[in-house]
Amino acid sequence: MKSPTKSELFRELPAVDRLVRAPGLAAVAAEHGTAAVTDAARDVLARLRNEIASGLLDATALRLALDGIDEAVKRELRQNLGYSLRRVINATGVILHTNLGRAPLAETAVEHIQQTARSYSNLEFDVQSGARGKRDIHVERLLRQLLGNGAQSREGSASLRVGGTAEAAVATSPVVTTSAAISTSTIVVNNNAAAVLLALNTLAEGGEVVVSRGELVEIGGSFRIPDVMGKSGAILREVGTTNRTRVADYEKAINERTRLLLRVHRSNFEISGFTEQPSIGDLAELARKRGLPLMEDLGSGALVDLEHFGIHGEPSVLDSLRAGVDVVTYSGDKLLGGPQAGLISGRADLLARMRSNSLFRALRVDKLTYAALEATLLAYVKRDHEAIPALRMMRLTKEEVGRRAESIARQVQSGKLRAEVIDGESVIGGGAAPSSVLPARLLAVSCSDLSPDELAARLRGCDPPIVARVEEGRVLLDLRTVFAEQDKSIADALMSINK
Repeated sequence: MKSPTKSELFRELPAVDRLVRAPGLAAVAAEHGTAAVTDAARDVLARLRNEIASGLLDATALRLALDGIDEAVKRELRQNLGYSLRRVINATGVILHTNLGRAPLAETAVEHIQQTARSYSNLEFDVQSGARGKRDIHVERLLRQLLGNGAQSREGSASLRVGGTAEAAVATSPVVTTSAAISTSTIVVNNNAAAVLLALNTLAEGGEVVVSRGELVEIGGSFRIPDVMGKSGAILREVGTTNRTRVADYEKAINERTRLLLRVHRSNFEISGFTEQPSIGDLAELARKRGLPLMEDLGSGALVDLEHFGIHGEPSVLDSLRAGVDVVTYSGDKLLGGPQAGLISGRADLLARMRSNSLFRALRVDKLTYAALEATLLAYVKRDHEAIPALRMMRLTKEEVGRRAESIARQVQSGKLRAEVIDGESVIGGGAAPSSVLPARLLAVSCSDLSPDELAARLRGCDPPIVARVEEGRVLLDLRTVFAEQDKSIADALMSINK
């Protein structure tokens, strides 16, 4: 018997109107509206046409598809009317997983967002005076407590050349200060890239910024330091080599057009071997001597000493300010453990200039970000680090993670599944502490009738989706990044696959 042609298969597809009026979809159309069901039906029929055209559907397969077309339209409708952004279970062991939304928020942050979102707020209103207020105050008061006047540890005076010669700067603006007069301020924009852009545009537009070649980094999303510098209007002046840069290289590059010295923290890679990099203190001393501001793009921006969490070589914001950095930029949703935001901390006089820059209004954040950030910072002020999920995950021991993995392994160890607990490592992620790993015990799962990739796909198909790693022919689940109350969801998902 001759197989039907593609044209004949196309003619088997029902018209959209007839499909929508079918008895099986009438109740759905009455509940959700004819327009929504029609859109879903069009999507299903278009998918069938594409599969016929590509040869994926023959006559038999098409008949099966048409037998279940009502259910296919209902599934499509549920997907169209549901949220695209949804929660997932992160079993990858990457704590600050950029693709999975980076740092999960503290419960107090979620509660504060809800309270702020469902009502009016005093975002820019001074309740006491009844006059207009400033949105910065909601977090700056907390950051002053956490950072204090860290910059005051600098010795000597700083005659800053910002926008001309040192003498011209003194004549045009009150930027000559002594260590006793220095105070620390913070402003918030929508991410660290915006923070870098605003700071460079304010302090160095039209002038040169001196930075080491070994620090011209690229992070996720093809964000490159030279590119954002170009957008800021500042001119890049590279010094040193990829692996070795000395203080003398910075000093030789300084000329009448220099506006800023820039240090970029290598947060997502390491250079090892024959290397040299000046200390931040040495750069601060050079900046003071030459009357220039020193800025550091710290990237992740920890507010606590991470040595206590087993993370080495990751400086904190306070470390940089105490070393003499004038302006530090960092992220809110990485090591800080809060919402997406870019924070700029440093000399109050320099940050005042950034506030007056028209870019600041374009880059500022909304009330929900301030609510989440305020609650996160308040946990730091209270020294309640356990309230911040990212820090809590870092603190988990290998044994604690292992006991949970063993409990799940005992529940699913039968039938098609083979589960065992093995030694492994968790990572920080989010472009932070690239060489630091946290020892862990991992749940390694394999299935007799599914490949590792197929098993991982089945887990992602659960509700909520479970995202795991595939390594060496097994699916690995790291419970460090799984909330304890989600362990049951993982066990249930594995047991459903085991049936």
